[in-house]
Amino acid sequence: MLDKKKVVHFSSAHPCFDVRIFIKECRTLAQAGYDVALIVCHNKDEVVDGIKIKSVLKPKNRQERMLKTVLDIYSAALEEDADLYHFHDPELIPVGIMLSLKGKKVIYDVHEDLPRQIMTKPWINPLLRRFVSICSETVENVGVHFFDGVVAVTPTIAERFPEHKTVVVHNYPILGELKAVEAVPYCKRPPAVVYVGGITMIRGIKEMIKAVGLIPEDIAVNLVLAGSITEQDVQKAVSSADRRVNFIGWQSREQVAKLLGRARVGLVLFHPAPNHVDAMPNKLFEYMSAGLPVIASDFPLWRKIIDDIGCGLLVDPLDPKKIADAVQWILEHPAESEDMGKRGQEAVYERYNWDQEAEKLLSFYDEILKG
Repeated sequence: MLDKKKVVHFSSAHPCFDVRIFIKECRTLAQAGYDVALIVCHNKDEVVDGIKIKSVLKPKNRQERMLKTVLDIYSAALEEDADLYHFHDPELIPVGIMLSLKGKKVIYDVHEDLPRQIMTKPWINPLLRRFVSICSETVENVGVHFFDGVVAVTPTIAERFPEHKTVVVHNYPILGELKAVEAVPYCKRPPAVVYVGGITMIRGIKEMIKAVGLIPEDIAVNLVLAGSITEQDVQKAVSSADRRVNFIGWQSREQVAKLLGRARVGLVLFHPAPNHVDAMPNKLFEYMSAGLPVIASDFPLWRKIIDDIGCGLLVDPLDPKKIADAVQWILEHPAESEDMGKRGQEAVYERYNWDQEAEKLLSFYDEILKG
């Protein structure tokens, strides 16, 4: 790169070291020679891996995040005076529009199918969800006319935006990132079943807990939950769960790698909500990259991926008995399960990895900056 272009990523809702934003996208851009800054809710300004982190105050509640935090981010973004801005939250669409009106190049990174996601948000009155969903889609459709590009995490999301300014950048794993240094040989591992990620009702926590309770007592199964809990009813469900359920909280990437290197199977049991059915959750491919077989929701898209590779079992995510049967089969068939894990790992190394997605991101940036 002859002249070092400055790019700014900004988010009001994601943590500072978010896997997609910081670890994958910002690091990729910095390694390619861009001058990269990240504006995010954080406790201090600092430079990490060559990326300048510009902090704004963490909001006390959702309302403050939608108003004060958004304005703080806009002010910080103007101060940076970048060649290109790349944002990650729908609530920041007005900021993207204002930057565009000032002649700045802007990219909208769409992580979720927002209009469909809103239909399942517990904090929105069910009677208002349809109206809010329509409004959100309208805002996105208007906003995209001001933006120079859209980065979509799945092909289904990309279909909602103009083809000529949209690229799909999947959230696939970084090769080798979750390979444990001291992985235990598969057949010698304890009967640990893991779930890594946000722990919510709609992602199947209730069914996972019930399933563990249905597995015969002579099978010493242990369900390990690694992630954050924000919903009060989920906190209660986990606190009162079977003794074989172990909640260990948020884990660093190194801790996740160690956990996966000692587990027998990874769970991805999202409910069949509109924004889940065509999603391609990062955790599915992370389990595969670590050589774990998976037990996943039987959605058409997920069936195509998992059946084609032969890397796991599909179940009705709303049926704890079916989930329990699948877990029991994995634990009682270690050799076949290990082979499933190996096939998944090979597929990640061949197809489902960040290397190829990074190339797409860099090409898209090059295209936009050249105008």
